[in-house]
Amino acid sequence: MWFEKTTFYQIYPLGFCGAPPQNDDVEENRIQKVTRWIPHLQKLGAGAVLFNPVFASDAHGYDTRCFTRIDNRLGTNDDFAAVCKALRAAGIRVVLDGVFNHVGRGFWAFQDVLKNRENSLYKDWFILDFGRQSSYGDSLWYEGWEGHFDLVKLNLHNPQVVQHILNAVGGWIDTFGIDGIRLDVAYLLHEVFLQKLRSYVNSKKADFFLVGEMIHGDYNTMIGPDKLDSATNYECYKGLYSSFNSLNMFEIAYSLNRQFGPEDWTLYRGLPLLNFADNHDVTRLATMLKDKAHLPLLYGLMFGMPGVPCLYYGSEWGAEGGKRQGDAALRPAFDVPVENDLFATLAKLCAIRASAPALAGGSYRQVYLTNPQFIFERSGGGQRLLVAVNAANAEHVAHFDAGAGTARDLLTGQMADFGGGYRMPPLSVQFLEMEK
Repeated sequence: MWFEKTTFYQIYPLGFCGAPPQNDDVEENRIQKVTRWIPHLQKLGAGAVLFNPVFASDAHGYDTRCFTRIDNRLGTNDDFAAVCKALRAAGIRVVLDGVFNHVGRGFWAFQDVLKNRENSLYKDWFILDFGRQSSYGDSLWYEGWEGHFDLVKLNLHNPQVVQHILNAVGGWIDTFGIDGIRLDVAYLLHEVFLQKLRSYVNSKKADFFLVGEMIHGDYNTMIGPDKLDSATNYECYKGLYSSFNSLNMFEIAYSLNRQFGPEDWTLYRGLPLLNFADNHDVTRLATMLKDKAHLPLLYGLMFGMPGVPCLYYGSEWGAEGGKRQGDAALRPAFDVPVENDLFATLAKLCAIRASAPALAGGSYRQVYLTNPQFIFERSGGGQRLLVAVNAANAEHVAHFDAGAGTARDLLTGQMADFGGGYRMPPLSVQFLEMEK
């Protein structure tokens, strides 16, 4: 499908647009800011924008008030439709965040329950106990997401709830022309719901993309022809930065072999997982890495490994932000994008990713590994690539059977010779297209 050759660009709209942290019920077209960044996205080579929540919410977006109305702090449905139209005109697809496990206390149906209790038509839309009291002092108890009672869990076993969500999704496709959905906390969504969602979106758009947020668990349980196309690769997220910080490439190599290696026990070979170095929930990569010189190397490794790369807005130029400073530090409103050396490297990586058949579903094989050096092979579509990373601040000579005499580095255009061992430049990442 289209997403396998695509680089995703993630935007947290409420932060990106500088919206108030709490819903002030004041309508303002802030979402148009995205259109001003389209030239930046085109230079980068992003093929899809992944929007975190855009629909009406109490505060941060994951506490939904309404599935069919854009948050007033961002503008109107027409405002967002104009943004989506501009993105499509620029050749950039649109994926929205689908928060279907829970809603905010301001969700219209829950407000009806608080008012009418047992007489509410929507009492079966939630997990309720009218004989207990909530932590908010309501004269009823309800199940919240992982103990957070500002997030009211939906009863996805109720056909009315499911139909309400499907109707909303259909409106997103019809009104905004979206190409996919990221399913928030997908690890909590049951299989029957995923199957119904898959069947419905495919009836609307055959190449519709579904990716699930999987912080833990077996990705195989959520991905399949009748469920999701992809899942967030949190296992490799940790392995990426940790391997560079400890100069121990064995960590990420272990994860990649476990997930995609040639052995029969490999877990996820053939699954196009969504790879990322940071996002709206975690400390930014430039803050996490001990050595900023490793930034382009880590991104090179991420773009070369199996899966689909996703970049978080601002991190393409090395923006910093720590989780300890709170969510606002991770979700700022940058005035204008920055285009520096890191951005230029990522633009090259995006171009390679879009044009190299070996990177879109090709096989994975570990070739060479030491603590600071890592070489692996991607092969497919008549192309064979070696992705070579040297995290050390010194040249390294790697001795291995390259299976060819020369190769061209797709990042620099320079030729590489494997005679007498391959000389890896210090602090480098290379995409070596092997001679046929």
